[in-house]
Amino acid sequence: MEDNRIILGIDPGTTIMGYGLIEIINKKPGLITLGYIELHKTRNHFEKLQKIFNRTLMLIDEFHPEELAIESPFYGNNVQSMLKLGRAQGVAISAALYRNLPIYEYAPRKIKQSITGQGNASKEQVARLLQKFLQINELPGNLDATDGLAVAMCHFYQKNSMVSGGEYKSWSDYLRKNPERLKRP
Repeated sequence: MEDNRIILGIDPGTTIMGYGLIEIINKKPGLITLGYIELHKTRNHFEKLQKIFNRTLMLIDEFHPEELAIESPFYGNNVQSMLKLGRAQGVAISAALYRNLPIYEYAPRKIKQSITGQGNASKEQVARLLQKFLQINELPGNLDATDGLAVAMCHFYQKNSMVSGGEYKSWSDYLRKNPERLKRP
């Protein structure tokens, strides 16, 4: 496994799709960019899917990630919402497949646990920890962007634990096992 690589993380959605890109240099993650696309003004569901596909391709073509990490759909009570979310995920995956990227899928609880140590953490808790760890000056107006970034970081933690032989169950576990990675003021 290469020490240097770029990971694209996507939090799919048909109202808002969040994304984040990190670059791993010498086994250390750094922020490239994060953002989101708003889709609520687009009424036609298929046009939303087209926008998701196109934006994912644009991110891949601009930043050349080696891997795509994506959040898996969660199981809710509304079957129609779940179907739409699955379609959004599917078109983002299709864009990655179109560019021959390997794809990794993570459950929402796994993502939150890898960042905060708790599978039921709030979006705000996830965002604050990512802001601190990646030294993000200002968070975007919508936390779906940090959700996309969290997917990329979750993938980094999972792949890093496989490569190094260490297992990280949470952000605090990672810091305990890698105290040299924590920057102190």
